[in-house]
Amino acid sequence: MMAVHVNSRGEAWMVDVGGKAATRREAVASGRVTMSRAAARSLRSGKLKKGDALAVARIAGIQAAKRTSDWIPLCHPLALDHAEVRITKKIDGVEIEATVRTSGQTGVEMEALTAVSAACLTIYDMLKSEDRGMVIGPVCLMKKSGGRSGVYRRKK
Repeated sequence: MMAVHVNSRGEAWMVDVGGKAATRREAVASGRVTMSRAAARSLRSGKLKKGDALAVARIAGIQAAKRTSDWIPLCHPLALDHAEVRITKKIDGVEIEATVRTSGQTGVEMEALTAVSAACLTIYDMLKSEDRGMVIGPVCLMKKSGGRSGVYRRKK
């Protein structure tokens, strides 16, 4: 595998990371979509014109995790062992959490963040007729494990 580095002059070069040991890697990311209470009630009812937004958002997030390298130009394509998107309904919207795992030479933080982002965008798309003022965010990495840098946990 190769990583791309760019210096301050915009020059890019490839660094071979193929010698790195394959390790079990996991990342968890989270995000939120905040909306009007009326839009949240419509979402919870499951009777939107476009269908079940929660189910579609879960699938969109998993699909996005699998295709992250298509979205993020310098991200390595990875074979994922696991991708899961959980959505918790709140009175003013939803909280979304994605967990992604692989055994490989590079981490899955971008895959988890992309999964959450795609799920949030899908919720927005499916509810925009109810509330165009929805807010997406923050989207952040909650924890990651594996690899040379070890464990990271976001402080509350």
